[in-house]
Amino acid sequence: MRGLDPEAPRARGVRKAVITAAAVLAALGLSVSACGTGGTGARDEGPALSDSAAGSARDAVPSASAPASATPDRVDAVRLVKADPGVSTAVKRDLKPCVGDEYPVDVSYGNLTGGSRADVVINVMTCGDAVGVGSYVYREEGDEYKNVFRAEEPPVYAEIDRGDLVITQQVYEKNDSVTYPSGEEVITYHWTATRFTERARTHNDYSKVVGGESAAPTDQ
Repeated sequence: MRGLDPEAPRARGVRKAVITAAAVLAALGLSVSACGTGGTGARDEGPALSDSAAGSARDAVPSASAPASATPDRVDAVRLVKADPGVSTAVKRDLKPCVGDEYPVDVSYGNLTGGSRADVVINVMTCGDAVGVGSYVYREEGDEYKNVFRAEEPPVYAEIDRGDLVITQQVYEKNDSVTYPSGEEVITYHWTATRFTERARTHNDYSKVVGGESAAPTDQ
């Protein structure tokens, strides 16, 4: 039977102090780095991890056997939209480069339909004022992407929010400028079995006295 090493508790204490100091320095380094990136706020940050989730992330060790879906395959969004028979002729005709070979499309990847690979959300806009003219969702099936959602009533824009599809449509009244609509409709869709179904709908009216609009004159 081995005897107890009287120096062991002290050594463990020293190692613990060194690890703690290293963790503090690393946290400070990350904080300084984040402040110096010139970000624009919460939209530049990922979702905060809970203590348990953070612990799991620290314990996880990347390996070559990680699923390919962890990093979504980038798609040629312009080619996908133009080859889609469900996209209107008007959207295809107007989908042209704004500058050089830069097209007015936004592309998002995320899990919307519960498939093994990331779904693709594509928003097609105008070059001049970035008005959304078409929003589409593509789900990978076999070796190709299938269109499972489209909205082509401008102005429209699609986003992924916690596994749901959120469509925002600006509402314009008579004499509204493109810059200042009267309100918006926000519609949330959830994937059920084989299609998206509406889950919630919210209407927002915008103020007429902010954003450059002037209030109606009053009698003096």
